[in-house]
Amino acid sequence: MKADRKDVTRGVLAKRSGVNAETIRYYEKIELMPEPDRNSGGHRIYEEVHLQRLCFIRRCREMGFTLEEIRELLSLVDREQVSCEHVQQIAQDHVLSIRQKIKDLQRMQGTLRDLAKQCSGENVPECPIIEALLEI
Repeated sequence: MKADRKDVTRGVLAKRSGVNAETIRYYEKIELMPEPDRNSGGHRIYEEVHLQRLCFIRRCREMGFTLEEIRELLSLVDREQVSCEHVQQIAQDHVLSIRQKIKDLQRMQGTLRDLAKQCSGENVPECPIIEALLEI
């Protein structure tokens, strides 16, 4: 092991990346994150490349990319076959998905607003919101 490498534990990686340690473990399990080397005591030792990759994943998740979309983007990076055209298409597809989600959320908002208007707000057992949610 080189002395100038900046190896860190999962806990330190979690703090530096802003990603929960259990989430890091999950990303390793689903192979978004590569399995790190282990030290002589068997502890995982993460390097700067792990931090960079984890921050990339975190930013993608913040933008709402699915794990499969992130996997596709990472596969381009890993194979050193990044194509701006391909990445642009992934981003444009994601924008369409976001637009649909916004429409769905606006519809849900309207439905809940209408149900809330029907609710008396009194301390009574009949509640139109609950009744609507219980409908089959």
